[in-house]
Amino acid sequence: MANAKVIQAKQEAVEVLTEKLRESSCTVVADYRGLNVMQVTELRKQLREAGVEFQVLKNSLLRRATVGAELTKLNDVLTGPTAVAFSKEDAVAPAKILNEFAKKNDALKLKGGVVEGNVFDENEIKALAELPSREGLLSMLLSVLQAPMRNFALAVKAVSEQKEA
Repeated sequence: MANAKVIQAKQEAVEVLTEKLRESSCTVVADYRGLNVMQVTELRKQLREAGVEFQVLKNSLLRRATVGAELTKLNDVLTGPTAVAFSKEDAVAPAKILNEFAKKNDALKLKGGVVEGNVFDENEIKALAELPSREGLLSMLLSVLQAPMRNFALAVKAVSEQKEA
């Protein structure tokens, strides 16, 4: 028979995980099997610098937490060794960092995740990771907005040079 203290500790762990899943703007689930200690340490360092929390979790506890957070679609990817990256602020940072790390280290495999309450599969998480940063998107938008004015100014300048000649 299970010890009451152990059961209570597991229930508390599930409650904490449920809260993390609810509060997180981006949660990425990965298989870390095959990474050595130095690689995991480097990955944790990169994630920590970006403000991302990284944990190795038991699938059974995570499955119970997904029920509480109403994210049971995530249960499909909860097989084998599971590491989870949580980010409250940045909805793209965990995906970007883990995807870049996975490109350099074949042992790390993205499984899926949750972004803003929507469950994503492995391919969708990789697509999210490939998007430009917010600053990059804003600069693209700015250049698109400036293009008509720039073209108009060049046309006016060409007309004035033509009339002078």
